[in-house]
Amino acid sequence: MKTVHEVSRLTGVSVRTLHHYDAIGLLKPARTTDAGYRLYDDAALKRLQNILIFRELQFPLKEIKAILDSPEFDPKEALEQQIGLLELRRKHIDELIAYARRIQKEGEKTMNFSTFNKEEINRYKEEVRERWGSTQIYKEYEKKTKDKTDKELGTMADKLLSLFDEIGSLRMLPPDAKEVQAKIMELQKFITDHYYTCTNEILQNLSRMYVSDERMEQNIDKAGGEGTARFVKQAVAVYCQN
Repeated sequence: MKTVHEVSRLTGVSVRTLHHYDAIGLLKPARTTDAGYRLYDDAALKRLQNILIFRELQFPLKEIKAILDSPEFDPKEALEQQIGLLELRRKHIDELIAYARRIQKEGEKTMNFSTFNKEEINRYKEEVRERWGSTQIYKEYEKKTKDKTDKELGTMADKLLSLFDEIGSLRMLPPDAKEVQAKIMELQKFITDHYYTCTNEILQNLSRMYVSDERMEQNIDKAGGEGTARFVKQAVAVYCQN
């Protein structure tokens, strides 16, 4: 586990920025001590690594959160796309450097504005945007969150974690218990109301991600108690069958 100051020194990301990422639900610490200190594990650092690469590629924070939280997000595929975009940016920068050197050598009469064209990069970025969560989900997420402030997004994330807390308090009951199923319905409605239309299929994909993504499992278990993420997955399976 690393403290927020250790993560800041390791990555060059300011403590203030890390606090902001926590507040908007983009990067939650693995746990917070009784004294209020944030602690980050390897899963959190892996997510931060993805965040930083997407930031280098000039993706807005809201888009990065939507991509990383997509039920279909595949880290390996995303890395291939990130490498492709970085290579395009390197090619673009190399062309700009060569163009600037020609101006330096030949004088300002040398003009070739095509060097500034970023159409290929922008097209590739659009493909990355459309890949995750399906185009419709992404557009709906964008539409529902575009006017929300970072504070409002953070409040939404906290309310979602509160729902997991409530579900976690029912872990002593079987997954098909009436009270548990009512909470799963509430969870589905909350996601639909605040993020994107959460169909049964999407809900099942999300529940699988809750246990396959180490960071998400830890955050959910932190909210509702150990085993909450797996309990949610079991309860969602019953909910979707019915």
